[in-house]
Amino acid sequence: MNKLQPSQLVEEQRNATRLFKQLRNRIEMVLREKSEDGISEADVKEVIKRVLCLDKAYPLPLVGTMLEKFPQEFKPANWWPETKPEVIHPITETNGWNSELEMEMREVVEIIKSRDAEEYEKLGNVALKLNRVLAISGPVLTGIAAVSSGFIGHDSGLAGVVATTCASLATVVNTLEHGGQVGMVCEMYRNSAGFFSLLEETIKTERTEDALVFETKVALKLGRSLSELRDLARRSSLSRLQGSSIDECASKLF
Repeated sequence: MNKLQPSQLVEEQRNATRLFKQLRNRIEMVLREKSEDGISEADVKEVIKRVLCLDKAYPLPLVGTMLEKFPQEFKPANWWPETKPEVIHPITETNGWNSELEMEMREVVEIIKSRDAEEYEKLGNVALKLNRVLAISGPVLTGIAAVSSGFIGHDSGLAGVVATTCASLATVVNTLEHGGQVGMVCEMYRNSAGFFSLLEETIKTERTEDALVFETKVALKLGRSLSELRDLARRSSLSRLQGSSIDECASKLF
């Protein structure tokens, strides 16, 4: 149970179900848009890549492969095809992109990297280490209690104390690990960090979509309105010039 981490498996498959539904909606949208012109081979290959990446990021548990529950290093989830770094779309004035929006998107990327992504990776590392310690401590304490109980009644009062203490500690550790669903918390941080990585990569590479539509999508994904997103970017730029944090600039402005 400690090795398989049931709560983490549930969270993995919950995320996989949500992402596969999004992919299905994306495919249906492409089919509707290109129903007259027809689907190209490039469209098919792109969908295949996305399906394979998603299947690799969230494989079905206990069926041949399973994600490592205690990796040496915490890494964000990655469920999308890798974008070639050399492909950079130029600014296209016809769809609304301009230097001002470019600067705004750069500031949003910097905020994501320095605040949200960094925070989730830090918390993910803490949760991973805690989960590893709890997963090892529970069976070790249970084993010590079982061995010590065999010496009870052989004129050894210490054996009873050790057995009782270790059994109680093992109960507490297992309750913290599985009752607190630490494995699910690890997966939640991994998926959240992956979301910010995907958003950062999308902002850096996407220039073909209409500027206002893309800006609105970014704002909605971050849970903000357009005005809040623009204000956040302006505060980030101002804080960079003044050499202070965004929160300090916000206190000065408001």
